[in-house]
Amino acid sequence: MWKFVSSGNSGSHPWLRSLNDNAGRQTWEYVETATLKEKADIENLQNGFTHFRHQQRHSADELLRMQSTSKRRATISPPKVAQGKQPTGAQCNESVRSAMYFYETLQQDDGHWPGDYGGPMFLMPGLIITLYVTGCLDTVLSRHHKREMIRYLHNHQNKDGGFGLHIEGPSTMFGTVLSYVSLRLLGSGPEDTVVEHARAWIHKGGGATYITSWGKFWLAVLGVYSWDGMNPTPPEMWLLPYASWTGIGLAHPGRYWCHCRMVYLPMSYVYGKRGTCKETPLTAAIRGELYPQSYSSIDWNAARNQCAKEDLYYPHPKVQDALWWSLYQAEGLLKGSWLRKKALAECMKLIHYEDENTRYVCIGPVNKAINMLCCWLEDPDSEAFKRHLPRVHDFLWVAEDGMKMQGYNGSQLWDTSFAVQAITAAGLAHEFGECLRKAHSYIDVSQVREDCPGDLSRWYRHISKGAWPFSTRDHGWPISDCSADGLKAALALAELDDKLVGPAIPDDRIYDCVNVILSLQNADGGWSTYESTRSYPILEMINPSETFGDILIDYSYVELSSTCIAALANFGKKYPHHRPEEISNSKTRGRKYILSMQRSDGSWYGNWGVCFTYAAWFGCDALAVFHETVENSTPQSKACDFLVSKQRKDGGWAESYLSSQTKEYHQLPEETSHVVNTAWALLALLAAGYHRKDRRPLDAAARCLMNSQLSSGDWPQQHISGVFNRNCMITYANYRNIFPIWALGKYRALVLGNANGQAH
Repeated sequence: MWKFVSSGNSGSHPWLRSLNDNAGRQTWEYVETATLKEKADIENLQNGFTHFRHQQRHSADELLRMQSTSKRRATISPPKVAQGKQPTGAQCNESVRSAMYFYETLQQDDGHWPGDYGGPMFLMPGLIITLYVTGCLDTVLSRHHKREMIRYLHNHQNKDGGFGLHIEGPSTMFGTVLSYVSLRLLGSGPEDTVVEHARAWIHKGGGATYITSWGKFWLAVLGVYSWDGMNPTPPEMWLLPYASWTGIGLAHPGRYWCHCRMVYLPMSYVYGKRGTCKETPLTAAIRGELYPQSYSSIDWNAARNQCAKEDLYYPHPKVQDALWWSLYQAEGLLKGSWLRKKALAECMKLIHYEDENTRYVCIGPVNKAINMLCCWLEDPDSEAFKRHLPRVHDFLWVAEDGMKMQGYNGSQLWDTSFAVQAITAAGLAHEFGECLRKAHSYIDVSQVREDCPGDLSRWYRHISKGAWPFSTRDHGWPISDCSADGLKAALALAELDDKLVGPAIPDDRIYDCVNVILSLQNADGGWSTYESTRSYPILEMINPSETFGDILIDYSYVELSSTCIAALANFGKKYPHHRPEEISNSKTRGRKYILSMQRSDGSWYGNWGVCFTYAAWFGCDALAVFHETVENSTPQSKACDFLVSKQRKDGGWAESYLSSQTKEYHQLPEETSHVVNTAWALLALLAAGYHRKDRRPLDAAARCLMNSQLSSGDWPQQHISGVFNRNCMITYANYRNIFPIWALGKYRALVLGNANGQAH
C-alpha cells in the first residue's frame, strides 16, 4: 500500500539537499506490509471513487485520512441544529472542538498539515514525457507508480472520452492529447478502451495539431510533432537589453511574472536546441495515432496557430500572429548561429541558478520537468540532472483517485499559517497547545533566512530574506501573502505563553519579513505575488499560452493586498516604533487599491480562490483594519449586500469555478451548499460587523456549516476551490477543515460569545 512520509530523505538519497532536514517534504512510498484489512479498506475507497467519479470528481484525500486515524486522542460527536433554530454557544463550541480533534490527526510531527494540491491535468504528462525522453521512466517510476497514474487518468476521463484542463473541467485538446500520450507511455495499449475513446475525441476535434502551444511543445519534445509547427520561443530573447529606457527592455522576459518566465526560460532552451526524443517503436506508433491524416501530409506552418475552440481562453491578437510569423521566418538564420549558442549558454546559467536556489525543487511542476530535461540535454551524466531525480517525488500525491502531480511541492506553509490563525481565533489555543507548538516550529524553520546569492538583478530575483514561502524553505521563493500570513501566524503565537507554544520568532526576523512585504507593494497601492510589477499590462498582447489569462506580468491582487494590510496592522500593534510612517502610508495606499477594485455591485473578483466569496472575505477584512463596518462604511455595506443576495435556502453559499472563468457569479447546480464558500462568506460578514445589523444570515450560515459536518468531525470534500490564471482550477484539500473551524470559531466569539453566552 502507499504510505505517506513526512520530512523524509528518500533513504538518505545522495543527491538530495535540504536547508532544514527536509522539513515539510511530502512523499509517498509503496510498502508491502499492508494488512488484509488495510488492503480491503483502500480498495473500497478506490472503487467508491471510481463508481461515483462522474458525480463527485474531486477525491477526498481519504488515504491520508485513513493513515491518520490512529493518532486521534479524543472524539466528540458534532451537534446538529434544527432547521430555523439559532445555534447556541455550546453547540458551536462542540462543533469546533470536534473538528479540531479530527484535524489535529492530520498534522505531521514537523508541524505542517499535508494535503492534496492537485487538480490540473496537464502537469503529470510533462513529467512522464521528460522521464521517457531521458530514459528514466522505469527507474524513477515503479510499476506501482505507473498503476496509480493510470488509475488517476482513467478516473478523470470525461464521459465524452476527453480530458479537461483540470479534473472538473470539460474536455480540451490540451488535456486529452497529453493524457492520451501519458497512458501510452505508461504502458496502456492503443486498443485499451480509455485510450480508444480518447483517440476518437482527438480525431473528432481535428487531431493533435489543435493542441495549445504548451502541448505542441511537449509533443515536439517526444518527437510526435514537428518543431516547425510551433510558434518560436527563441532563447535570444534572454539577450535583449533589460533597461526600461531602451523600450524593448520593458518586454524582456526578466520582467515577466516569475511562473511565466520560469516556464519560458527552459522552454526556450529546449526549442533553441531542438531537444527531441530519439525515435522508438512506441513514439512512432503514437505519432501515427494522434492525427486523422497522415503525418507527412500535415501543413506545419498552418498548424502553428491552430487551437481547438474548447481550449481557446485567450486568443492571439493579430499583432502576436505577426510577431510569430516574423520570428518564424528568422529562425532559419538563428539555428546553429553564434548568437544561438550564446543565448543557449545564458539560458543554462539562469536554469542552474533556479535549480540551485530551490534545491532542485523548482518554482513549479512545469519548469521542474523542463529544467530537468534541459540539464539532461546539456549533459546526461551531470550532477545537476541527478539532483533533479529525487525531487520528482516531492510533486507526486496519492489519493483514492490515483497518483497525480501537484501544482507545487505542496501548500505546507500556507495551510499551516491559516490553521494557526483559525485555532487561535477560535479560542482553542490551550486545548490544542501541542498542536500549535508543532505548527510554530514549522513556521519557524520555514522562514527564508537569506537572499539568493549574487547580484539579484543579474538573475531577475527579488529580495527574500525574512519572507515565508508557499510550501517549504527548500523551495524558498518568497510570496507576499505567504509572508504576510506567516507573519500573522507568528504574531498570534507570540501572544501566547512560551511554555504552551514555544519561544517567539526573534524580532530581527520579524523585521526582515516586514521589509519584504513593504518592498512588494506596487505603484497602484496593491501587492503582487512574488515580485513587484516590472512592466505593463500591454505585454499581455504577446501571451502565447491560449489557455491561461494574465500570465505575462505580476499584477496586484485584492487577496494578497488585504493580507499584507492586515499583517502590517498586526505588526504595528506589537511594534509601534518600527517604521511607523512607512507602514501607515503603505496601509493607506493599500486601502485605496482595495476600494478601486470593488465593483459597483459591491463584489470583488477573486484570483486565487473560487471566487467572489473568496475575495469578499479579503475585501471586507482589509476594510475592517480601518475600523470600517456596515454601520459606517458604504463599501462594507455593499459587499455584504452582495453576499447576502447570493445566500441559498440552506443558509450557505455554493459558487462554481465558472465564476473565475467568466468573471460573473455562478451558482453550483447542487442544492447542497459548499462548506468552503460558506465559511468564506461568513468570515466576510463577521469582518464587516454584519451581525450587528442583522444576525440571521450569519446564524443560517453557521447552522449550514454545523449540519454539513461529518460524524468524524471532518467536513465533506466538495467542488474544487482554488484557481490560477483565471482558467485553471486547483485543489486545496485542507480548506474544508481550516475555514469552517475559523468561521465557526469567530462566529461563536463575535455573535454567540463563549459557551456561557458572553458575546463580544
